[in-house]
Amino acid sequence: MATSDQASTRDRLLDAAAELFYREGVSLGVETLCRSAGVSKRSMYQLFASKDEVLAASLARRLPEYEERLAPGPQEEAVSPRESILLVFERLEKASAEPAYRGCPYLAALVELKDPEHPASTVARGAKQWLLEFFRSRAEEGGARDAELLARQLMLVFDGASARAGAKIETLDGLTTTTVTALLDASGTR
Repeated sequence: MATSDQASTRDRLLDAAAELFYREGVSLGVETLCRSAGVSKRSMYQLFASKDEVLAASLARRLPEYEERLAPGPQEEAVSPRESILLVFERLEKASAEPAYRGCPYLAALVELKDPEHPASTVARGAKQWLLEFFRSRAEEGGARDAELLARQLMLVFDGASARAGAKIETLDGLTTTTVTALLDASGTR
């Protein structure tokens, strides 16, 4: 198999894994994954040692998109720390209104897997740590009295809202931004 064929097979597997694991959950079988990707199980095992590695690689591959979707982009760099935090929640509210929204894929992986040593758990914890650090650094820049505590509170709002909206229990229209505004006010974040 040529290198470009392997890359194409790998891409198809990771694309299918990202879509299926997000929509169906991580208990998805190898056969279903391979069928959806249009690759044989043999090809999958030539590229990855296990389905667990496919899941971890698919989550890792989506990290830049996840970060880009949440954090202010270059055109928004001039916004205040407070505005950059609120922007994350505005984007969450917008994403949660999409019919295909199932919550945060990284939180879902952590909850479903329950194994902190699982390779996908490691990737997912890294994604959640990135968001926590984003909140902490913006809170610190904005003068929060306790940036670490505020960051943890913001993570609770983010993860709780993601889970409830993903489960179609809650609509977030204005709910998270109002909640976060109250936290920012209480913490003294500018």
